[in-house]
Amino acid sequence: MMNKSELIANIAEKSNLSKADATRALDAFLETVRESLVKGEKVQLVGFGTFETRQRKAREGRNPRNPEETIKIPASTAPVFKAGKNLKDAVNK
Repeated sequence: MMNKSELIANIAEKSNLSKADATRALDAFLETVRESLVKGEKVQLVGFGTFETRQRKAREGRNPRNPEETIKIPASTAPVFKAGKNLKDAVNK
């Protein structure tokens, strides 16, 4: 697993940026994706994948502490990532 600081170090190395510049670039990317999803917009990176939101309907579920009790789970909006073909192919090599 790669954490954020390791990702920043990799970005800095591959792009010849300082770690501070790579941090600002990654933070700007993440904030831009976040803002777009909040607006209900998709972010599509051809060859990599698409960030989007999906609506989840309200439903009934079981209380994990008391499996006999049903609870109402409210409708929600969930962020999702759909991998692009090139990314899928690279991972499956």
